[in-house]
Amino acid sequence: MRVGVIGAGQLARMMVPAAIELGVELRVLAEAEGMSAAIAAERVGDYTDVTTVLEFARGVDVITFDHEHVPQHVLHALVDAGVPVRPGPDALRYAQDKLLMRERLSEFGLPVPDWARVTTVGELDDFIADHGGAAVVKTPRGGYDGKGVRVVRSAAEVAEWFAGLAEDGREGALLAEELVEFRRELAQLVARRPGGEVAAWPVVETVQVGGVCSEVIAPAPHSAGRLADVAADVAITIAERLGVVGVLAVELFETTDDRILVNELAMRPHNSGHWSMDGSTTGQFEQHLRAVLDLPLGGTGTHDEWAVMVNVLGGPEQGTLADRYAEALEGHPTVKIHNYGKDPRPGRKVGHVTAIGPDLDDVVYEARAAAAVFQD
Repeated sequence: MRVGVIGAGQLARMMVPAAIELGVELRVLAEAEGMSAAIAAERVGDYTDVTTVLEFARGVDVITFDHEHVPQHVLHALVDAGVPVRPGPDALRYAQDKLLMRERLSEFGLPVPDWARVTTVGELDDFIADHGGAAVVKTPRGGYDGKGVRVVRSAAEVAEWFAGLAEDGREGALLAEELVEFRRELAQLVARRPGGEVAAWPVVETVQVGGVCSEVIAPAPHSAGRLADVAADVAITIAERLGVVGVLAVELFETTDDRILVNELAMRPHNSGHWSMDGSTTGQFEQHLRAVLDLPLGGTGTHDEWAVMVNVLGGPEQGTLADRYAEALEGHPTVKIHNYGKDPRPGRKVGHVTAIGPDLDDVVYEARAAAAVFQD
C-alpha cells in the first residue's frame, strides 16, 4: 500500500509513524528542501504544476494531502489520469473557498453565522450597519491560523482587500459574517471511508491565541448529551453530503444563546485532533490513512477521562526543542512530546505536548508546564 501525500508540513510528518505501524509506504511531495516531513519526502516539486504532480502520483496507490491548497485543475488532472484522490476535488473545493462553503452549508440547512458575499465597500458597510456595527471579514481563499480574517467596524479597514480583488480586472468577493458572541470554540473530528463508514471522536474545546490554536481539551468539558450529539451530527452530515474521504475537522462556536454554529472546515488531520495520537484508541493520522486506503476505521474511544494538548508556539529563542528535552521529561514524565522538526520562530507551531489522566486540573497543569519548558 503506497500513499502519496502532497505537502510536507507537520501533518505529513505525523502520518509517518502511523504508516510504519500499518506497513504503509508513505511518499511525500515537498514544496522545498528541509521541510517538516523531509524524512518521508520522495521529491521536491511544485504542487501547482500538473506535470510534477502527475509524475509523483505514478508511484502511489492513492493521493491525499497535508494542506488544501492544491489547485482544482491539478486535482482534476489526477482524477482524469485515474488516480484515486482522497478527499476528491469536488469535496476539497468547499475547504478551499469559504464562500462556497458557506453557500453549500446554508443549502443543507446547517447552522452557520449570518453571512453575505460582499463585492464593494458599500455592501460591506451595509452589512456592518445591519449587524450591530461590527463584522468579521474573511478572504475566501488561502487564510489559516488567523490570516485573512479581520474584525472590522468599517469597510475602510479592509480597503486593500477590495483593491486586491479589483487588480487586473478580476472578479471576486469577500465573505462578511456576523460577529458571533460565543462562550467557547469547539471542534468535531470525524473520518469517512469511500463506502460511507464514518467514525467520530469526542467533541473537543479549543483555545485560540491570536487566531492560532493554543490548547485543546478532550472531551470538551460539560459536553455530554445534546451538545456532543449535535456536534457529531453536524460533522457527519457535512462529511456525507460533501463526500469527504479521510479526516474532516469542523470548527464550531458554542454561542451565548446556546446555538452551535459551523465556523471553518478542514479536510485533513487537524490541530484540534492531535490529542488523539496519545489519548484515543485510534489517532487521527492512522485513521486518515485507514480511510483513504478504504480500510475499516478504528475505535475512537479515549484511554483516560481527559486529554489535553498544548501547542509549542515559537519555541526557544536560543537552541532547539531537543535542548530542552531533559528538563521537560524529568519534570513531567507523564507527558508526550511531539517535535515537528522546525526551526524556532515567533508564532510558529514547532511542536506540541499531550497529557492524559483522570483529573482535568492535573492534566492541564502538566501539559501547560511541559510546553512552557520549550518557550522563552
